[in-house]
Amino acid sequence: MWAILGLASALFLGIYDIFKKQSLNNNAVMPVLFFSTVASATFFSPFIILSVKSPGLLTGTGLFVPQISPLEHVQVLIKSSIVVSSWVLAFFALKHLPITIVAPIRATGPLWTLIGALLIFHERLNLYQWGGIVITLAFFYLFSTAGKLEGIEFKRNKWIYFIIAGTLLGACSGLYDKFIIRRIDRVAVQAWFSVYQVVILLPFVLLNEKIRKRKNIRFEWRWTIPLIGLFLIIADYLYFYALSYEDSLISVISALRRGSVLIAFVIGGLIFREQNLKKKGAYLVGILVGILLITLGTLLS
Repeated sequence: MWAILGLASALFLGIYDIFKKQSLNNNAVMPVLFFSTVASATFFSPFIILSVKSPGLLTGTGLFVPQISPLEHVQVLIKSSIVVSSWVLAFFALKHLPITIVAPIRATGPLWTLIGALLIFHERLNLYQWGGIVITLAFFYLFSTAGKLEGIEFKRNKWIYFIIAGTLLGACSGLYDKFIIRRIDRVAVQAWFSVYQVVILLPFVLLNEKIRKRKNIRFEWRWTIPLIGLFLIIADYLYFYALSYEDSLISVISALRRGSVLIAFVIGGLIFREQNLKKKGAYLVGILVGILLITLGTLLS
């Protein structure tokens, strides 16, 4: 069941990526990020209030937000800080790079999650996992050559470093999710995470507004901005639900979630009429084969 939930999460995550690109094209980054997070917080706020004032109304609905301890609030706040940092980097990268460049780089997330698990839990790799790492890195290098055809030099383009750093932070968040979901109610985590991300972003957005106006960077409201928050809520709800299963494997769920890149790559590439889709698509398949091997190795270990 948790694997099906992971795949469903990937579907909504792929659409979420397309809405992000649509919202960020020729638009100011921080307001887009902020208002999309406000949409998420606005959705959950009534459920947080109702869960305190009239808990009987939501009991058994899957939207009841139980009260959590101060320590648990701190743990959710830490998660929010990691994710918001990842988002800021990823949003800036997505504005300045084609979605068909960003999506495959994001697809390497399970590789970094595995490496993080090795460093933290001192696990040993089996043959499948080693093969997956080698294949993923090899196709990632080939993918960088496809970027050169569009004038994107991986070694010199700062936005490439932004998306790589955002992906690494996303992998850290994945490892941390496995830790807190087993200790804190999943709905409470998602609800308070949605609130805390707005709290964290607000001072940076206010500071950025002065810079944006000084540099005359235009912000345009688009209907896709709140949909970013809405589709992320659905994707994360399914994701946290999958993690809540005792036998769930974070490495497998993380890999399944990477299936979202296929939606973002194919549909996004066509919508935004991006270049070299066949070559980049072939390299993306190679990356996903490597991730599949890593996942298979994890299942067999």
